[in-house]
Amino acid sequence: MRKIVRKSFHFDFVVLTLSYNQPRFCLNTSWNSNAMTFANRSFVSTAPRGIFVNSNDSIYILNQNTGEILIWQNENHLNLTKTISGSLSYPQSIFVTINGDIYVDNGDQNGRVDKWIRENETWTSVMMNVSSTCFGLFIDIYESLYCSTHEYDRVNKKWSNGTTIVVAGTGVQGSESDMLRNPYGIFVDINLDLYVADSYNDRIQLFRRNQRNGITVAGDGSATLTIELRYPTGVVLDGDQYLFIVDYGNFRIIGSDENGFRCIFGCSGGEGSTNGTLSYPAAMSAMSFDSYGNIYVADRDNNRIQKIVKNNFCGKKP
Repeated sequence: MRKIVRKSFHFDFVVLTLSYNQPRFCLNTSWNSNAMTFANRSFVSTAPRGIFVNSNDSIYILNQNTGEILIWQNENHLNLTKTISGSLSYPQSIFVTINGDIYVDNGDQNGRVDKWIRENETWTSVMMNVSSTCFGLFIDIYESLYCSTHEYDRVNKKWSNGTTIVVAGTGVQGSESDMLRNPYGIFVDINLDLYVADSYNDRIQLFRRNQRNGITVAGDGSATLTIELRYPTGVVLDGDQYLFIVDYGNFRIIGSDENGFRCIFGCSGGEGSTNGTLSYPAAMSAMSFDSYGNIYVADRDNNRIQKIVKNNFCGKKP
């Protein structure tokens, strides 16, 4: 993200430019029940996990097996635009900033998060001694780095000044409000509220800024249980702060609006390899919107990246 400070009539105000898309949807928005394969096994090898679509609709996909980052300039480019190599060991998650810098988990063997700097096309390590693979990465509006440590049941935050703290979870598995059990994907909104796919607790937890007790906003234990989740692995917010969830164990994508939660893709209730089904849609950064509201998802066990097209066009990104 980038903060642009401008002056007008002696007042300072800040315009926030986000690197990712948060479209706004009409109440009756639906998505095509058959997805398109954007990238198959010849690009992503096996078990793809990490994907990021930036605000210009450039698409970044991790090839976990080769340790490469694959970049398409935009969704209409069928040919690969760029490949970035580095000493990445089974990278799991990815985040791209507004200026094109890329943060990648490198924790399987190396125990760190690495950053590819676009300006000089070099790598640097930005979080060392990571105790677990970062199954979720996020950079907030103040350029702080968040890492979801699946194996240690917590989310760490590294401030831009280098200080690292725990912002969610205790490091011990549990289902209490201040605990997590094998967290995966994370999302931090502009208020610095943290959403966590608390996978093995079958829920989505919201940790308000500076609060260590979470609120269950979807799944097991929520105040109004309108949707049951099974090992959720990804969570993103649209432009109206509604949740979209990768429901890994139910092979589907869940969306919400003012009427509550509903299935929006993979709603047949079973695993499959057709264009209308998913097979363990992967964790970490497994789902991303483009600016039109189409959904890209890492369909892990089908070894492909699927594009789920929005049916009605009620407006582009805000």
